[in-house]
Amino acid sequence: MTAAARPRVRRRALTGGLAALGLSVAMIMTEGALSPASAATWPTANGSQAVTSTISVSGTKDYGMKRLYGSGALGTGGQDENQKPILELAAGAVLKNVIIGAPAADGVHCLGSCTLQNVWWEDVGEDAATFLGSSSSNVYTVSGGGAKEASDKVFQFNGAGTLNVSNFAVQNFGTFVRSCGNCKTQYKRTINLNTIEATYKGSRLVGINTNYGDSASLKKITIVGDSSKKIIPCQKYIGNNTGKEPSTNGTDADGTYCKYASSDITYK
Repeated sequence: MTAAARPRVRRRALTGGLAALGLSVAMIMTEGALSPASAATWPTANGSQAVTSTISVSGTKDYGMKRLYGSGALGTGGQDENQKPILELAAGAVLKNVIIGAPAADGVHCLGSCTLQNVWWEDVGEDAATFLGSSSSNVYTVSGGGAKEASDKVFQFNGAGTLNVSNFAVQNFGTFVRSCGNCKTQYKRTINLNTIEATYKGSRLVGINTNYGDSASLKKITIVGDSSKKIIPCQKYIGNNTGKEPSTNGTDADGTYCKYASSDITYK
């Protein structure tokens, strides 16, 4: 989440299985991992559960591919700031095998180090997941899964530490991963993307703040349907802690802030 207000965007409810959506991302699901496939669809939910207040998770929680969706106070899929999440993970928690349906509110919050394993977002609300916590030793791991229909951000990195995202599919998004540009408390943040399939439309894979020493490493990135190369692999910003919109600071790979080579990105 950022401090700047954004217009409210209403989202459609998803009532059918993902196979009915005609998804163009072809992936085979295994527990915690994805691999490209010639013919497959995103997972079909094993039942659904309405969530009217945030669920707190500690330890390991495996939902067995159940769909959770917001209702009541959580029944919004808009872009309003400061929404409550569907799930809030305590430091050290592991969330496995769950589909976040629509409405999605503010998805998942991690209060410290956490692991999201094989988590899927059918229609991202404010953000898919937000990573919090003030320790530079925090490690947030997203392994497997996918997200689509994120008009703004997919992963919002507000806390300190390192975020590792691997074997993940994203489709129709604004920014895939964003280091908070205008949080009241700022940190140095490290982002590592490995084996990501991003399907156009999209604006940026990652956004980082060079003035706080952020860095982003991109490896095994596949971008689908973007023949004009409109998706920016790594956007650099000058962040602030005043709530103002940050200014941009270039997009080129530089080995310090944006770490990748042309061979790390494949266009299909």
